[in-house]
Amino acid sequence: MEGFELTFASDTTILQLRLNQSYIPERAEGSRTMFKLSKKADYGLIAVKHLALHRHQHACSANEIAEEYGISATLMAKVLQKLAHHSLVAAKHGSSGGYQLAKEPGQISALDVISAIDGPVLITSCVTSHGNCDATEKCSVREPLRRVNESILNVLSTVTISQMSEEPHEPALIALRT
Repeated sequence: MEGFELTFASDTTILQLRLNQSYIPERAEGSRTMFKLSKKADYGLIAVKHLALHRHQHACSANEIAEEYGISATLMAKVLQKLAHHSLVAAKHGSSGGYQLAKEPGQISALDVISAIDGPVLITSCVTSHGNCDATEKCSVREPLRRVNESILNVLSTVTISQMSEEPHEPALIALRT
């Protein structure tokens, strides 16, 4: 099985790990298929990184974050509400209101943000005890896929928002091998 790549970038494409929990279209010859995060999870990572970068300045509104990155303000507000519901960000009310991180950036992982938005990160349903299919008895890939999923979760849980907020001299690349 080929390795999986995680690319960390410093721009609005904060974390280019693509985990798709649904359909991946056929690919053209020579192109790469990616697992893909949902747009909301991408926006959640963008929002949390933005809040980390501005945490000593002021609370940030959904409109401010959305405008900065060219994102729908309505969608950003929904993402921030989900993050607040999971106690990753805190809503501050009043004239200087907005959102702030509820924890230090070093205490929030990429997995925390992605899970708050999308729920559990699974590359396929068979990596859980709930995922049964017609081939369960004879399946030869369930255990390798479970290990791949575990590796992805491990990497995502060790990457903190603090690390994602640092301006790297060059993008770091991590390859997962199964």
